[in-house]
Amino acid sequence: MHALLITLADDPTPADNDVVAGPLGFAIWIFLILSVVVLAFSLVKQLRKAQAAKDAGVYGDEPVKPEQKADSDG
Repeated sequence: MHALLITLADDPTPADNDVVAGPLGFAIWIFLILSVVVLAFSLVKQLRKAQAAKDAGVYGDEPVKPEQKADSDG
């Protein structure tokens, strides 16, 4: 038990330049960025599908005719 306390007490704090993420950290960072991009594209796709279903009257709304849709697109 005393050896562990001595080891912890003698362990110096590394300098800021000695602490780096390395290649694994970089790979994880790139993976997270790509994941957000894929999720964003998926969200846009789902929103377009939901709007098309709403325009078709699937949710109980009045179906939108093509000429009404062109007027409301702004």
